[in-house]
Amino acid sequence: MSTSSGTPKENTKQEENGLFDNRSANSSLDPEKMTDDSSADDINNNSNGHGANLLSNYTEEEVMNMGRAYGKKNSLDEDLFAKAAAIARDPRGYNSMTFLSEKDKESLYKEEQHPWALPWKMYWLVCTASMAACMQGMDETVINGANLYYPKAFGIGGDSDRDKWLQGLVNCAPYLSASCISCWMTDWMNDRFSRRGTIFICCVIAILTCLWSALTNTWWHLFIARFFLGFAIGPNTTTVPVYSSESSPARIRGGLVMNWQIWTAFGIMLGYVFSLAFYRIPAHGIGEGLSWRLMLGSAMLPSIVLAGQILFCPESPRWLMGKNRHKDAFKSMLALRSTELQAARDTFYASILIMEEGSSDISFFRKIKEMITVRRNRNGAFGAWVCMFMQQFCGINVIAYYSSSIFVDSGFSERSALIASWGFGMLNWVFALPAFFMIDKFGRRTLLLFSFPLMAVFLLLAGFSFWIPESEKQARVGVISLGIYLFTIVYSSSEGPVPFTYSAECAALYVRNVTMSFATATCWFFNFVLSLTWPSLLKAFKPQGAFGWYAAWNFVGFLLVLWFLPETKNLTLEELDDVFDVPTYKHASYQTKALINGFQRHILRRKIKKLPPLYETHRMAVTNSSWEEQKETVSHIE
Repeated sequence: MSTSSGTPKENTKQEENGLFDNRSANSSLDPEKMTDDSSADDINNNSNGHGANLLSNYTEEEVMNMGRAYGKKNSLDEDLFAKAAAIARDPRGYNSMTFLSEKDKESLYKEEQHPWALPWKMYWLVCTASMAACMQGMDETVINGANLYYPKAFGIGGDSDRDKWLQGLVNCAPYLSASCISCWMTDWMNDRFSRRGTIFICCVIAILTCLWSALTNTWWHLFIARFFLGFAIGPNTTTVPVYSSESSPARIRGGLVMNWQIWTAFGIMLGYVFSLAFYRIPAHGIGEGLSWRLMLGSAMLPSIVLAGQILFCPESPRWLMGKNRHKDAFKSMLALRSTELQAARDTFYASILIMEEGSSDISFFRKIKEMITVRRNRNGAFGAWVCMFMQQFCGINVIAYYSSSIFVDSGFSERSALIASWGFGMLNWVFALPAFFMIDKFGRRTLLLFSFPLMAVFLLLAGFSFWIPESEKQARVGVISLGIYLFTIVYSSSEGPVPFTYSAECAALYVRNVTMSFATATCWFFNFVLSLTWPSLLKAFKPQGAFGWYAAWNFVGFLLVLWFLPETKNLTLEELDDVFDVPTYKHASYQTKALINGFQRHILRRKIKKLPPLYETHRMAVTNSSWEEQKETVSHIE
């Protein structure tokens, strides 16, 4: 790695200039420098017209020579990579490239018009890897059902403060270990064992610890077993979104990466199914009962299925490039793209992005330091923190962990409470599916700004409904259920899928692993806090105050997203650098003015102009638009 004292961006720019100044067939794409992971399959993005890519300053001939040099260096087809490099330089100009066959042009046109038409292995990879989320989701809800039984069996089912805190401690044990220890192991595990290898190891840990949880005989024994379960949850939640992001085309990256949330929601729903299936099983002589043991043990099933498939999936092309295995990276990309030409184009451009970003041969603590001290990295990490923090403090996991207890307190029988909780899980899964398409169409930021006020209102509806007299039981449970279900519908289409998608794409390439570790550690730490405190919070504040507490945090979340969360939808590497390098105060000030401007134009119907775009790449887009459009969209910021 370079030992220059400049910033990473300055150092890598020097390396880039050293490479690109050789504008001939002798251009050297030195693979020794190409050692970072990249999740930006960003070349497809340039068709959106938001800015030029890294190759746009060079002629077609120069870029084709670079492609030949890359192919020769890595024992790949030189002519194929020459054509691929030309397409990487000008993704939409393929019709004018005489060296392309009609079949090549047809495949590129089909890719442009039908971005979801991908090989089945691409979908298999994303869905298989995201099954790790199913285990995590199942654990959240089988402990929900087990909460009705194991506290009494282990002598912590009373109403004392001690019992409430111990119950919360057992429930949140996996997230304590994930946030404090295992998430921070991910960078080392990924480097040592690869993306697939890390996921496989986590599956084995999950299987063993779920079985262990089912065989415990005291509350502290169950706490230890669940604490070690966190060594599967932490690295999985950090690795899988990055693995999916690194393998996906940028135009639909958000939709594919959010498979994590869809499978989490499916696991939550499945956990309720198993809780219902086992809740009436008698003890059969098993100490402390059998039903809750089967519930906790059933969470291993997704990990068994995943462990049997993950090693057969293609490895991340970016991870292989980071290990200087460019030929293997191309083979992996071949399985994930529709044609050889598309695979060569994305492989070549990914190598350019890796070189532009610089070396990954940096110590873990150096990466942590630069994540904090470099403004572009710091802003990306803070955006991920906002998403992950609010995913917990919006209140969703209160319902995921304790919905059965909440429904019992509202007047349901145990069986009816489990059925009502299953309804919550089903809605959480079903309404995650629309976000599959909305997240790339409307953007991450827009979904969050829309959802937080609605979630606050529905939490208040559920909480205030506890004031309905118990004599009006039918109305009471109906309105409480309505509030919880409406909250779930909104969450599942917004704050559910956004955080892991956003965190996987907001970081600079060379600090991506540590930024994702930081983001997931944030998620699990506040999950731990929420799970630990909810029983005591509910006792102290009553349901009305407890639900109102998290409703208030949703209003805070709206402001955090408004001020501190840049949009990442369909942005290339250069655009992300531009967006995240804007000072935080400047972004917050602009977004406040934009909110006021939008309110005046859309609500008050005043005929005033929009604010000019904040980011340079967006200003370039305005410059290239029609004069009439400019007159409508450009004005001065006061």
